[in-house]
Amino acid sequence: MDTAEYIKKIKADNYIIAASEEHLCMHKAADEARKITAEINGSYHTMQELQKLFAALTGKTIDETFGLFPPFYTDFGKNITIGKNVFINSGCCFQDQGGIVIGDGSLIGHQVVLATLNHDLNPAGRANMIAKPIVIGKNVWVGAHATILSGVTIGDNAVVAAGAVVTKDVPKNTIVAGVPAKIIKDVQE
Repeated sequence: MDTAEYIKKIKADNYIIAASEEHLCMHKAADEARKITAEINGSYHTMQELQKLFAALTGKTIDETFGLFPPFYTDFGKNITIGKNVFINSGCCFQDQGGIVIGDGSLIGHQVVLATLNHDLNPAGRANMIAKPIVIGKNVWVGAHATILSGVTIGDNAVVAAGAVVTKDVPKNTIVAGVPAKIIKDVQE
């Protein structure tokens, strides 16, 4: 199974059985992701060099307006899609097996965690995983140390406060905060 087949399969059926073909594909992709993130994090690079490395990591074209402050960590890489004018600050961890989409103009703060995998809650199947995408809309600001869990969509122009743990969808033009995150007010344009 190659990465494209894995991504197609995950979109159709998000349950990954431990030691399955999909699971082995994840491990192969993780090896490549570790090599590329080691290069990203191991020494100074110009923004243009970081854009090229991020394109190699994701296997997708990265716009010249993309900005990244390393270090950056991911354990898959190939299921990340980045819009224009996106900035990712240092120390972020993206677990993208289930898919991560970040819309145009979004800002991702220091040490944000985007986690698209959950393990099966049944102890007999605990090594099995459920992959669900995270979709971050346009012009979203995710504050430092926030965690966004699998299956969550963040609406356009929303703000996720620093330290929030987002377990449910966030409507557009709202600000969420807390653990678990709750709407605290609307964004004023």
